[in-house]
Amino acid sequence: MKNHSVSFKIVFTLCLLALAGILLYMTPIKAKASGLDNVDDLTDSITSAITNDLEDELNADSPNSTFSVNFESGNGELNGSLRILLILTFISFIPAMLIMLTSFTRIIIVLHFTRTALGTQTAPPNQVLIGLAIFLTIFIMAPIFTRINEEAIKPFDAGELDAKEALEIGMVPLREFMYGQTQARDVATFMEIANLEWDGSDPEAVPTTVLIPSFVLSELRTSFIIGFMIYIPFIVIDMVVSSILMSMGMMMLPPTTISMPFKILLFVLADGWNLVIVNLVKSFY
Repeated sequence: MKNHSVSFKIVFTLCLLALAGILLYMTPIKAKASGLDNVDDLTDSITSAITNDLEDELNADSPNSTFSVNFESGNGELNGSLRILLILTFISFIPAMLIMLTSFTRIIIVLHFTRTALGTQTAPPNQVLIGLAIFLTIFIMAPIFTRINEEAIKPFDAGELDAKEALEIGMVPLREFMYGQTQARDVATFMEIANLEWDGSDPEAVPTTVLIPSFVLSELRTSFIIGFMIYIPFIVIDMVVSSILMSMGMMMLPPTTISMPFKILLFVLADGWNLVIVNLVKSFY
């Protein structure tokens, strides 16, 4: 029993010492916090400090801002970051505009028909045909691009037009070009599909969403007609060569092997590239 009483006294003494140490450790913290009445005062002071810092940052004219829209004097000018974003978006749309809204479609299809009719699989190569089509497109569309630059882009850059007005004015020369190359039956077909009335003579009554597919359809039809006309003399040469080979009993010799040199010779003697390219460009005027 004495051993148990001694053990109990030792444990009790250790507990008292531990409690005294905890009380001594907490005393400095209470002393430091004595400047505040309670916890609510501490919370209010921290919240007010954070709020003041945020207000200072929002009100400050920071040069490190990366995205903002400035409406200065009512002209609706955009800052550099937003302009870069719009320019990059426009650049990504340029290939579709170049192919669908210009003379590029007709030119590239006719050039491919010409190469196929000659029977040369890779001469001229695709890079040459696409480059030629691009520069011919620039030549044909140069007056239209000049009008768009003078009437829409420059006034918009000077702050005389907003974005919507510049887009509407810039589409006018392009719409005139597309309407001049579009067949009336294609426009009437898409107007009928869209359940819109059209008298067949007023281009202003044709929405752009109808004019673009009508123009593309007309370009495809026109380019295939031109390609067929280019094919005719070369088909005649193939038929003549095939008939000669059959009459000579040379059944195993492919006719294209013999006819291709004659087609190239005919094309060179007739100055075929000049005839094709010049008349193709004149078809837009």
